[in-house]
Amino acid sequence: MTQEKPTVVLLTADGVPEPADLVEVRDLADVRVCTAGTLAETLPGAEILLVWDIFSGALADAWHAADSLRWIHVAAAGVDALLFDELRESDVLVTNARGVFDGPIAEYVLACVLAHDKRLHETEAFQRAGRWRHRETLRVAGRRALVVGTGGIGRATARLLRAVGLEVHGAGRRRRDSDEDFGHVVDSADLAAHLREVDHLVMVAPLTEATRGMLGAQELAALPDGAHVINVGRGELVDQDALTAELATGRLSAHLDVVVVEPLPGGDPLWTLGGAHISPHMSGDVEGWRDTLSAQFVAHLRTWLGGDEPAPTVDKGRGYVSS
Repeated sequence: MTQEKPTVVLLTADGVPEPADLVEVRDLADVRVCTAGTLAETLPGAEILLVWDIFSGALADAWHAADSLRWIHVAAAGVDALLFDELRESDVLVTNARGVFDGPIAEYVLACVLAHDKRLHETEAFQRAGRWRHRETLRVAGRRALVVGTGGIGRATARLLRAVGLEVHGAGRRRRDSDEDFGHVVDSADLAAHLREVDHLVMVAPLTEATRGMLGAQELAALPDGAHVINVGRGELVDQDALTAELATGRLSAHLDVVVVEPLPGGDPLWTLGGAHISPHMSGDVEGWRDTLSAQFVAHLRTWLGGDEPAPTVDKGRGYVSS
């Protein structure tokens, strides 16, 4: 007897390229393609939802129509845009793009560290101005980094920063004195107490109610003069007004790949502050990243069809994959 194909709903958006392996997905499942506006009418009877429009929060409004849903895969590392109370309380399995972005984001963080310590932004500006100005730069080896977020991306970042000689520690939900990637991990709930000797503060924590605004005015004030903030997690991890105020004094600098409102509104002071360097939420988006996401979903779908749960799964209560 032929096994009945499951139904997969592909939630996408106008202008977003379709998954590279969509033909293979169609061989394995009945596929319904929709956007946020048609999700509710597309969900009934579907067992699987592939969230390809990664920042969509449309499922909350369409939840009443999810009468057969058993598994949601989000083609992103963060799942903060997806989760809501009814989903958390349900038996629906949630997976994400765990592992896809670890290496690329770690490389991006390293690039930010090197650009800062080697003053590459200044060099570019002097070149454009036609000025030959000799300066001294910092030795990267021996500098101190604290990585806030000890999941896969944080660990890949710690390993890469250690490889070029930085002294790296972590901040996470649980304090640990011995960790293979971070040496020791401090309690992120007490972040301000651990920032006084940090040269590079790297924010890669998932966005949850516990981490929202975790880098606030008190924590920023605890950083030493000349410290460098790198945010490749979520904009809401940081009190953006407090950070802007610190940057305006020239005491700190920052590379921000994420901000609270994206795109960053025109006229926001972060566009022009000398110590602010803005990129458009692209730290993990290396060439071929969508193809990798597509292949990951196909592998998970084959696992599902084989009778096993795709892994690792998101802890819906905590809002991330537990290490």
